[in-house]
Amino acid sequence: MELTTPRLLLREFRASDHAAVHAFASDPEVTRYTDWGPNSLHDTTAFLAEVARDAHDLHRCRFTLAVVGREHDMPIGSTELRITSASHQRGEMGYVLHRQWWGRGYASEVARALLRWGHQELGLHKISATCDPDNAASARVLSKIGMRREGHLHEHLYVRGQWRDRLLFAALAP
Repeated sequence: MELTTPRLLLREFRASDHAAVHAFASDPEVTRYTDWGPNSLHDTTAFLAEVARDAHDLHRCRFTLAVVGREHDMPIGSTELRITSASHQRGEMGYVLHRQWWGRGYASEVARALLRWGHQELGLHKISATCDPDNAASARVLSKIGMRREGHLHEHLYVRGQWRDRLLFAALAP
């Protein structure tokens, strides 16, 4: 599966993506607000194996894709849309980019494409996303693509030895 935007290609991960994925997934600054990472080499290998299995699942509900800059054909990040309830037509999405590509509008481009695809192609009625309250850039991206802030989830995740809050955003199908 592939999605294209003016500057990006969202595609299935390949084994040859390992070094590029590890470059952003092992960066403490990139993973600062995530509930995973920073990755060891083993973590990155396990992640790529897991998403490869998901890609071949006949009842696929997790779509984890490489974010590839079209001009250089290398992964600069990762994005995911997961169907959380088929019967209620709900999903969750997220994204992460190598910090070299921050501040250029790529996150908005990725998130907008994934949101549109989830509504139009997967038939999801509601797609949500969360971000750390301290991650103002991600909150801006979610607002910018038309997601509405629905709440503040207190002590929602236990990450690296401490409880972390999350802001909840969601968008309904047009």
